Amino acid sequence: MNDSRELAPILLRWYDRHARTLPWRAPRGERPDPYRVWLAEIMLQQTTVPAVAPFFRRFVARWPTVAALAETPLDDVLRAWAGLGYYARARNLHKCARVVMDEYEGRLPDDEAALRKLPGIGRYTAAAIAAIAFDRPAVVIDGNVERVIARLHAIDIPLPKGRRVIAEAAGALAPASRPGDFAQAMMDLGATICTARAPRCMLCPWNEFCAARRGGEPERYPRRERKRVKPMRRGIAFFLRRADGAVWLRRRPERGLLGGMMEVPSTPWRERAWSDAAARRAAPMALAWHELPGEVRHGFTHFALELKVWAARVGRAAMRDERLAFDDGEWVAVDRLDELALPTLMKKVVAHALKAEQE
Repeated sequence: MNDSRELAPILLRWYDRHARTLPWRAPRGERPDPYRVWLAEIMLQQTTVPAVAPFFRRFVARWPTVAALAETPLDDVLRAWAGLGYYARARNLHKCARVVMDEYEGRLPDDEAALRKLPGIGRYTAAAIAAIAFDRPAVVIDGNVERVIARLHAIDIPLPKGRRVIAEAAGALAPASRPGDFAQAMMDLGATICTARAPRCMLCPWNEFCAARRGGEPERYPRRERKRVKPMRRGIAFFLRRADGAVWLRRRPERGLLGGMMEVPSTPWRERAWSDAAARRAAPMALAWHELPGEVRHGFTHFALELKVWAARVGRAAMRDERLAFDDGEWVAVDRLDELALPTLMKKVVAHALKAEQE
């Protein structure tokens, strides 16, 4: 392992010259805003910097403080989040803002242990906020840092098993001074120099210390175990319209995938296909459903989904039928659908159904 007393100062000098300018990053010499650091770290989970930047700017323009975010309705936050995906992050962000207002007088706590108790803040995010926002000593390891450390030491243990060794090596490098700058320097090094493909080794401040470069195969690291084929799940979505064309939507349960989001109702998603009889029993109400041609496909982190779409229309007489549970959802005009925080999957279902109606 290399000596952090030599490596950390080298990287910090490089960072002082080459730090990226990012909308959530404080200019040199200014104290970071913990709210902006926290917001950025939540947005950046499983999302890229170029994708996050415009969302971040719009978000802080609308809600510049924790207090402003805590006071706004959740649906407004979900609508602003549309396009970033993984909506559980937005729900936890809103919940966290309210906890910070209620329990911490509107100020994020400044240590990892307290941060990890807040909704939506895990080990990495707590370390990043503690280091960057409060300059607390913390080992911050994202995908970029993981790659840098694996190459620096030519760590050959495949991920995810190799993460423990990578974390130990990263901890040995972390300096006692300027921990926030060091964390951001590691991220910048991985994002701009030690990239996944075609790393720019000649420009790297650590190139003479890098074991992977000496071995001539930097792109070999970090090694990863072969990805398992995602299982396929199947379901039926029920696209219901009334005489004026409005679409019937309902809200998903707060817990679980796409929790709290508006949806085109569907059967549970399962491995085996749905028979017509089973699908009709699972439909939100007994109507003259008919299957539309084709299907909607969507990928989640741990499985792929295939939805067939069934459609029905209700006339004025049916709207007065007390046996039909329309109160479980709400009717939304088609030209207002864009105003809702519909997840991408549901946007696909709506687009598929509307296209099928026109054909």
